[in-house]
Amino acid sequence: MTTTVEYIRYRITPENRKNFEQAYLKAAESLAAAPECIDWELSQCQEEEDRYILRIRWTSVEDHIEGFRKGPYFPAFFAAVRPFFQSIEEMQHYHVTDVFGSGKAAAQGQS
Repeated sequence: MTTTVEYIRYRITPENRKNFEQAYLKAAESLAAAPECIDWELSQCQEEEDRYILRIRWTSVEDHIEGFRKGPYFPAFFAAVRPFFQSIEEMQHYHVTDVFGSGKAAAQGQS
């Protein structure tokens, strides 16, 4: 099994952004408790502020689908984010390739 990265792209209207971010703060409690979850990050686009990307690293796609989604932490997670489910533009699993690295700013302690 290999680490899996799930990306979920959202388009969130201005009047829903605060509630959306608060929903993910609540949903993050479930992610933090789930043994299948490695880490997560919610990012907002700077050029198009209505776009968000949620990145979640799972121990494997199987662990995500068979473990987390069928486990005790998913109901609370889904309850928190369900109001925004219709705003999803993409929800896919990816595997990391051998193409990665760090830039000079990382070596200078800027992240």
